Amino acid sequence: MVSIREVGPRDGFQNEPEVIATDDKVRLVEMLARTGLRRLEVTSFVRADVIPQLADGAELLRRADIPDEVAVSVLIPNERGLDNALEVRELGPKHPARPGARDSLFDEVNLFLSASETHNRKNVNRSIEESLTGLERVIARAREEGLRCEGVISVAFGCPYEGDVPRERVLAIAGRLVDAGCEEIAFGDTTGMANPAQVGRFFEGLELGAELTAHFHNTRGQGLANVLAALGAGVRSFESSFGELGGCPVPPGATGNIASEDLVSMLHEMGEDTGIDLERLVECAREVQRVLGRPLGSHVLTAGPVDWHRPG
Repeated sequence: MVSIREVGPRDGFQNEPEVIATDDKVRLVEMLARTGLRRLEVTSFVRADVIPQLADGAELLRRADIPDEVAVSVLIPNERGLDNALEVRELGPKHPARPGARDSLFDEVNLFLSASETHNRKNVNRSIEESLTGLERVIARAREEGLRCEGVISVAFGCPYEGDVPRERVLAIAGRLVDAGCEEIAFGDTTGMANPAQVGRFFEGLELGAELTAHFHNTRGQGLANVLAALGAGVRSFESSFGELGGCPVPPGATGNIASEDLVSMLHEMGEDTGIDLERLVECAREVQRVLGRPLGSHVLTAGPVDWHRPG
């Protein structure tokens, strides 16, 4: 089984120039939650003046009817963000109780920092050490609240400001996050600089005592090739965005998560099991394309899934 976390409702929507209506977000999240996805990043608790596109995160969490078997995660920038998230969590859902209804609005928190000093400064205005020290406190509190923690390391394969990022530095950051209590570490190719040979070397033999997740961008068209390299090195967990939405606000132009439907299509064609209904996932991408009113970059959305004309 290959695990996929859909990050479009957070990582995708935050990079859209317009603010998507909450009603549309609720409908899209509910559609995604019924594709067979078991991991869904819904929103963030970054300040609304910084990312106004996600200012309705609390309302979205409370309104969206998400099956209990789907692990819902939210992005947390700092202790204040965790405070705000926990306040929302205590309020509970707005929809009436029903069989299989969720006990909690979210199950996981995703915590992030960059592997280069320059990118971290430009993104969160902190040094790496300042970020780590703050996140260690956040992780401890989140674990006390029974939340699973994922540490996300941006620009893990290369930085647009500094160039090469030493693997040793990335793994040292990862080790700090694991020691603090993270059960999963995601390595982000934030601006699409990674190549398959590099990815294979990076993950080969890597053991951290935590789940390893790869988060690739398709900025330069190498996203799925990098997935294949990570698979070959033993990675079984990936993050992607329906419709190829998203990217990174810093620097400008760092767009293009790999499309979830392209990723699932490739994995299924290779004989890998994801538990995801590709047709339903494509329908989600088709709907968000309609909402945004412009063509999206997903290949499977354009061409459709492969039809082998096989019986049964």
